[in-house]
Amino acid sequence: MVTKSFAAAFITFFSVVGPPKVLLSFAHLARLHERGRLRLIALLSSVLALAVGALAGFTAPWLLELFHISAPALLVAGGIIFFIYAIGLVLGVHLGVEAPDEDQPDVVGGIRVLLMPFVVSPLALTAILIEASERDSWSWRGTVVGAYETVIVLDLACVLVLAPLLRRTHHTVIELLSRLLGLLLAAVGVDVVLNGLSALGVPGLGRGGH
Repeated sequence: MVTKSFAAAFITFFSVVGPPKVLLSFAHLARLHERGRLRLIALLSSVLALAVGALAGFTAPWLLELFHISAPALLVAGGIIFFIYAIGLVLGVHLGVEAPDEDQPDVVGGIRVLLMPFVVSPLALTAILIEASERDSWSWRGTVVGAYETVIVLDLACVLVLAPLLRRTHHTVIELLSRLLGLLLAAVGVDVVLNGLSALGVPGLGRGGH
């Protein structure tokens, strides 16, 4: 998962928290919220994601040292959490979130729904912590945070542009796409766990880190 440039870091973050991953979550909300409220939810949740990403990125070395966490262990933990979340998507169960109130949808409830897949995405935070702690340099940590936040801004732009389409997307289509995405994300989670186990020296895996 370690990268060596802004472009490579951008691709990493795009793959774990880019528009293909978050638009389905916003599509669920778009059915319950009018366009203005959906935009507000998108804006506020993006601001929170930017803040969390910046905090994690700039403090990554100290966070890992404070909790005595190794990069391989972080890969295993992040991959397992991501895998469990993905299996929930496959089964149609949205883990870690409260069901949205269809009678009285509000902004806070909408943001709460986005906490796991968007604001505090386990795999995205894993990637930020590992990438940012790879070099002891403020400039490199700024590069990692910049790449992550560029992806978040791109996510926000896609949501704002596609909000009308998301509102008109049928619930059945959203569920089908959500379960297909869950299957793909489960495979990503397994891959991350295997990379972490390989880095820990577990024999017989024959895998290296990204």
